[in-house]
Amino acid sequence: MTPAPLPNQIVQIRPDAGLQKAVEHIRALLIEGETLDAWAAQRRLFALTHRRTVIAATSGRFLALRRGLFGGFDVTDLRWQDLKDAAIRVGVFGADLTLTVESMADLAGAAAGERKLEFTGLQKDEAQQVYRFCQGQEQSWREKRRVRELEEMRAKSGGVQISSGPATPPASPGGPPNDAVARLQQAKQMLDAKLISDSEYEALKAKILGGL
Repeated sequence: MTPAPLPNQIVQIRPDAGLQKAVEHIRALLIEGETLDAWAAQRRLFALTHRRTVIAATSGRFLALRRGLFGGFDVTDLRWQDLKDAAIRVGVFGADLTLTVESMADLAGAAAGERKLEFTGLQKDEAQQVYRFCQGQEQSWREKRRVRELEEMRAKSGGVQISSGPATPPASPGGPPNDAVARLQQAKQMLDAKLISDSEYEALKAKILGGL
């Protein structure tokens, strides 16, 4: 009896020759230091009218390959920082993975566009493992963007840092009233965006009104 895979252990697939070439092509795309963490293939049942798709999660990105009609592979290359949401639906015959992607200039930049990538009829166990890697990267980059946005909002509100250490005074007491109003508005925006808690907002407001 084959033992069940350990948690976070890559599920080993026994690919046919075509899938083996696809996996070899994925490995050839990896850069130095990048690792292939999980991959999944589309079941033949769902690829009757086209070549099967193979998806992969690496330490740095998401890849999807489909063999072209005249040889070679069509490659979809997604940076983890552009992943907004990952969802999976597991059915009787296979699993469907849907990724929502947005193009961003940097960690806190405004989204330039949003699109969905759908991969249907995947091998269930392998697709779920790829999904777990996608979900982990999604959460990690969401937190990075939240921290970056919080830093930028704090900088706009006058550079006040809410921490156990001393705050950086942005202006001397008695500064222009309009400056304090602008900083209060920034603090309220941070609260509304859930970048800071109620207690942090009250502390920030007290510092601004106190002329710090």
